[in-house]
Formats: sequence, structure tokens, C-alpha cells
Amino acid sequence: MESPVDPNDRRVLDAWSSLKSSADWDTTPLPNANRLAFADPEFLLRRETRGIRFQLEFLKPDLTLQAHGIDQTVVVFGSARFLSEEAAHRQWLIAQASGDDKAMAKAKRQVANARYYEQARALGKLITQSCASRPATSRHYICTGGGPGIMEAANRGAHEAGGKSVGFNIALPHEQHPNPYITPELCFQFHYFALRKMHFLMRATALVAFPGGFGTLDELFEILTLIQTRKVKPVPIVLFGSDFWHRLVDFDVLVEEGAINAEDLDLFRVLDDVQAVWDFIQQPACA
Repeated sequence: MESPVDPNDRRVLDAWSSLKSSADWDTTPLPNANRLAFADPEFLLRRETRGIRFQLEFLKPDLTLQAHGIDQTVVVFGSARFLSEEAAHRQWLIAQASGDDKAMAKAKRQVANARYYEQARALGKLITQSCASRPATSRHYICTGGGPGIMEAANRGAHEAGGKSVGFNIALPHEQHPNPYITPELCFQFHYFALRKMHFLMRATALVAFPGGFGTLDELFEILTLIQTRKVKPVPIVLFGSDFWHRLVDFDVLVEEGAINAEDLDLFRVLDDVQAVWDFIQQPACA
């Protein structure tokens, strides 16, 4: 019998690649009617079982986080490409030695953007330290997309403060691999962006968006839309780095053109100081 799973479907191949990386299978799964349904990767990768895969990606993190008592998170978004100051400096020295103008220009940008890595790191540390002495029911935990860059920085800060932090990783062809600072038992891998975004919001008491690319903008504007349309409860949203955000988006134009209401600008705050972010998140109207 021929498999109903298209072996040439890129999405199936990516899912199978992720499955192989965490299992003992090393060949494409073949149909086997005698295999238990829940232990049958060929069956679970069929188009018709997508709904089951959605349920599994919803349930696994949800049950695990419940078991760990984690129900309040500060979600930190940002570029996966920014480096720590130390790593950026190493790249600059290598670029200088090469004499390559493009490499030096790129390294110079990395050095400049390393401040965002260090500020995300400081934020993760500050929040984790501030919550360490609180009752378990009122603690906030750092939650990120689990990858490198700003995500790594926030997880790293929490780790350095001796606390737990969450990583919602996603299988991608490049850039995205779990950073080493996530609490191991709270490091999850997703196939579906939609389910990953749902988990970001389910426990979020605040969201902090550092400078980033398409992924950061996608996450930020979807969350703003959900809050604007009252599909989810309002939470404090911070855009960190006024220079970046004011250059990138002129929100006043949206108001002037009638695309949003003036009060929609109150859905977020643009800040440049880590302590100011934490103070804003803890305000009575926000907490």
C-alpha cells in the first residue's frame, strides 16, 4: 500500500527531520497497519491528523508548565541575530584582520546592536531576582522563543539569577536552535507557529519587544491586533529601544490616516531603561 503522506512535501520532510532528531528512526516512515496509532509517525504525519498534532502541541507545554507551577510569564521578543558584547567584539577583531569591507561593516553593526543583547540579559536577571523571594503564585518567569540573540540574552539573565525560564523553540531551516540557558525541562519545540504564539499569550503578564526582524514584527503586531480587537486580555507591552522603533514605525501616521484610533497608541509604551520596563510592568494598572 502506498503511503498517503507525500514524501516530497517540504513541510512533511521538515517535520520528519525534526522527528528523527529526537528519535531512533533514521528512514522515512512506511505504512504499517499493525503499529499502534499513537506510536506511528507515518500516521501522525498524515494531512488528516493535523488536528491531532495541533492538540499535542497545545497539550504538551500546557501540562508541563502547569506541573511546574508556571502561569505568569514576561515574554521577551527580539532579533535572533544580535550577539553579546563579547561575541560581537570577537567578530569585529576577526573582520578587522580579514580586511574585508563587508565583513567589517557587518561586525560594526553587531558591536552597536550588542547593547540590546546586554539589556535583554539585564532584564531577564532583574525580573528573576525580583521575583525570587515572592510566593510561588505571584512570580513572573522569563519566556522567550528559545533561540539565539535577544531570546538567548533574556534566558541567560534568568539563568544567571538562578531562576527558571521558558523557551518555546520552533523547527526552522536556519537560525533557530535552543539556546543553552533555558531551563532544560522547560525547553519546548514546536512545528506550528500558530500554536507557539498561542502559548506565548496564554500566560503572558507582559510582553517586551526588543529590536528585531520579520519574526519580531509578526509577533508584536499580531498581539497588538488581538488586544485591540479584545480577543485577549490587555497586558503591558513595551517596545524597547526608542531609536529603533521610532525610525522603523511612525505610529502617528496610522492615527492621522484614520487606520487606528488615537487611544490605540496607549496599548504600548516605548522605553529605553531596563528598570523602567520592570517598573511599568509592575504598575497596579498593569500588574
